[in-house]
Amino acid sequence: MDSKGQMQIDYIIGISIFLSTIIFVFSYTSGLFIPFQSNSDEITLIADRIATNIVEQTLSAQEPQNINLLNGRKVSNFFSDMSGNYKGILDIYGLNGTYLNYDLNVTIGNQTSILYSGGKELPDYNNIGQTKRIVMLRNETTGNTLMAVLSVRVW
Repeated sequence: MDSKGQMQIDYIIGISIFLSTIIFVFSYTSGLFIPFQSNSDEITLIADRIATNIVEQTLSAQEPQNINLLNGRKVSNFFSDMSGNYKGILDIYGLNGTYLNYDLNVTIGNQTSILYSGGKELPDYNNIGQTKRIVMLRNETTGNTLMAVLSVRVW
């Protein structure tokens, strides 16, 4: 025994109260900043889902060994439809909802230029979710392929 009058149980209770207080303070302060967080992760997931749908279903050349091969005719039809029927494209990909509406921009380009572009112009002020995929674009008349990057942006 010690002559100071402090027992081990007092020490354990004091430490547990201190640690509980620290845990409470950290969990409470992290909740204070939740309203200021961006939703760019959610928007990036939406952009990824749309990019996968565009590449593997809508514009695909339907060759199982190469899912990133795009049919040139389907690509040109898609971008002409996107410029003429933008709201319809948003409806197809589920971007016009009851509570949330999103805008879409899709481009296909290579290292030197943009080959195709459709959708709204990118805003300067918003969170933008973006997904890029490397694709092969096949010219259906010649059979030649061109490597390009498909960019899908949602905001």
